[in-house]
Amino acid sequence: MSNNQNQKINIAIVGATGRMGKMLLEAIANQSTDFNLVVAVDIPKNPHIGEKIPGTDVVISDNLETAFQNNKVHCLIDFTRPQGTLQNLQICQKYGVAMVIGTTGFDDSGKAAIAETAKKIPIVFAPNMAVGVNLVFKLLDTAAKILNSGYDVEIVEAHHRLKVDSPSGTALRMGEVVANALNRSLKDCAIYGREGVLGERKDETIAFSTIRGGDIVGDHTVMFCGIGERVEITHKASSRMPYANGALKAAKFLQSKQNGLFDMQNVLGLQ
Repeated sequence: MSNNQNQKINIAIVGATGRMGKMLLEAIANQSTDFNLVVAVDIPKNPHIGEKIPGTDVVISDNLETAFQNNKVHCLIDFTRPQGTLQNLQICQKYGVAMVIGTTGFDDSGKAAIAETAKKIPIVFAPNMAVGVNLVFKLLDTAAKILNSGYDVEIVEAHHRLKVDSPSGTALRMGEVVANALNRSLKDCAIYGREGVLGERKDETIAFSTIRGGDIVGDHTVMFCGIGERVEITHKASSRMPYANGALKAAKFLQSKQNGLFDMQNVLGLQ
């Protein structure tokens, strides 16, 4: 898994023609002294299969395993869907390729599969790769420990109309950070949306609200609502480039690892 730190890191991208895929390709081009695109893959029905990535000799493929057989890959970056990511996970294990997973929406069995595979290969698995968001996770931990009594927690997130999972993985991670800081289990205290006559808000709950519309890249706000004051911690993304740059930081981090499951807090030295 290790790669000479003086050599470029060979990167494979799945979902290469999607929104995040295109941003990752741009980020690699911007950091060409450190990274080299060697594989670009998308689903078989994609009309761009067989085309070259502009500015490279890399042809978009529809078969990740074949691409791995024909190229030396150090790290795969995957921001696709859970089903596809879990298939790619097994291919990475087979060929000893590190993996950066930005896909969200996994169920417990999917998360368990990632953790098990991380015993064999190094993986960074994080709901959000942006440096700013991971700083917010740290701030939330501090805020929750200080505002640990008399404050209701509300998490509001907004994304584009094409996002399929809800709440976002980032919002859920924010809820987990707050719940852990308050010695609660998010599974036991989470509320997802409200409708009807529900009565007064129960103490110790953490509530989520979701907005889907237009081309919103990603907005997240955590509110600690007390009597007479409210503390809000917000992150707003106007571009996907922070996610792409964070994924490349994660890929570089993994080059010194043989195996293990990490997140962006590890990558950024925040843990």
